Amino acid sequence: MINQTNWNELKEIGSYLREVPFKVDRSSLYHAAELYAGYDPRQEESFAHCYDQLVYSHYIDKGKRPACAHEALARSLHDYHVCMALDRFLAAHDPRRCVGVMGGHALERTDEIYRSIVHISKQLTEHGFLMLSGGGPGAMEATHLGAWLAGHDDNDVRQALEMLEEAPAYTDSGWIASAFRVINRFPQERFESLGIPTWLYGHEPSTPFATHIAKLFENSIREDNILTFAYGGIIYTPGSAGTMQEIFQEAVQNHYLSFGFSSPMVFMGTHFWTNELPVYPLLQQLTQAGRYKNLLLSLTDDPQDIIRTIRQFREQG
Repeated sequence: MINQTNWNELKEIGSYLREVPFKVDRSSLYHAAELYAGYDPRQEESFAHCYDQLVYSHYIDKGKRPACAHEALARSLHDYHVCMALDRFLAAHDPRRCVGVMGGHALERTDEIYRSIVHISKQLTEHGFLMLSGGGPGAMEATHLGAWLAGHDDNDVRQALEMLEEAPAYTDSGWIASAFRVINRFPQERFESLGIPTWLYGHEPSTPFATHIAKLFENSIREDNILTFAYGGIIYTPGSAGTMQEIFQEAVQNHYLSFGFSSPMVFMGTHFWTNELPVYPLLQQLTQAGRYKNLLLSLTDDPQDIIRTIRQFREQG
């Protein structure tokens, strides 16, 4: 039996869930047009009033770990429904064709590595792979830009990169506006990509180049999803602490064959991964000592080697 006290509590919860600035029971993934609703590329200051930033402001105001149980419930319900929508989206894709790219959010658009990621992602998308990332700036944006430009010729890619050069870093004025100019100049209606960003890092804008966006409040769920759904392999580009964490988290999944098989761990940047952050020789050493098993490791500076490695794994499956 529901007594009057319980009924009043339920009404209070229902009222709170209706008043938060996000839909707790959404039935679909986000799209850039929805996250950036209210943003006018001609007015940089309008970014602060778009849907994405209004939710982020609410998130910060209520606390990253909210003391309010109603707020915690609202976020949990939101993330649950986004994850259900994510499952439905991925059900239409071959798991071994889902490939992740990890790397630094600070990677600038003018960097050669950024351009290499664009070309790798573009070619893999054209070969039928679904590219996914954390959905933010830097290496993540390059992943989705490449997927967005799939089907376009090299001249279009060159023009798009030139258009983005005016705002190399995500902290630069015009970073989002230049992305929307590229989107309008080179429309995409055939190929898809998946971004999985989080409001925990809401100060980093989500890339509008991702055609499908599973934006979550809980970062741990987000990180697990990225690593779990990249059954077709993960390409590690130079990064820092976050990328390091993702490397060892993925190594554990592969070691235990958590999903029935091991996925390729492809490291892009020989000098970086053997000298600046010597993770690759450490993984080799741990594998040789039997501390890790089942790891499919490769290290290269050649984008075509990366594409071949990913495609060969799919063909063997």
